[in-house]
Amino acid sequence: MLFTGIDLTEIERIKKSCQNPRFIARVFSAAEQEYFASKPNPYPSMAAAFAAKEAFSKAIGTGIRDFALTEVSVEHDLLGAPYLTFSGNAAEIVRKKNLSFSLSLTHTDTIAAAFVVAMEKESNAK
Repeated sequence: MLFTGIDLTEIERIKKSCQNPRFIARVFSAAEQEYFASKPNPYPSMAAAFAAKEAFSKAIGTGIRDFALTEVSVEHDLLGAPYLTFSGNAAEIVRKKNLSFSLSLTHTDTIAAAFVVAMEKESNAK
């Protein structure tokens, strides 16, 4: 079974929210914050990561509840492709639902978008 989630986020809204350090600490993992710090203009990436967290919550069908936003982290492989990692309650939800994920991110000058596909993993039980 496949489940999907999509979200659009205004980059300027995230930029304004990031003026409050509590927002950054409440929304972004340490790994994400380190990645953003390497960017000359981090706000498109921050908005895309925020959209990914929203899209993830839609794909699992719960909305943002029972896990902290920092427990869903957008990371990048050696070629720059984004993927999701999980900790805490988010990791437990993913484990219980037996899901794996695919993530796509994009942005323009004003909007960031994320598309998440959740796939049920093959079960070994017969």
